[in-house]
Amino acid sequence: MSVRKIQVGQLWKKDGTGDIYLVTRLYSEALNTVAVLRKSGAEGEAQIRVRVERGGKGHTISGFSPAQEEESY
Repeated sequence: MSVRKIQVGQLWKKDGTGDIYLVTRLYSEALNTVAVLRKSGAEGEAQIRVRVERGGKGHTISGFSPAQEEESY
């Protein structure tokens, strides 16, 4: 599932485990956009960096799906 635009503060659910992650940062690296995610409620754990994929219907994060409806962004 994709969203029109990935933004800091959005919540994404990890496929398979159902863990919720918060987008804490977005940055460009060469020709890619990278999202930095932190597990919700686990401020002490390491953050993960994942590549944002662009498609015809919007943006996605591989292995994750939006945890909220797009209208609430």
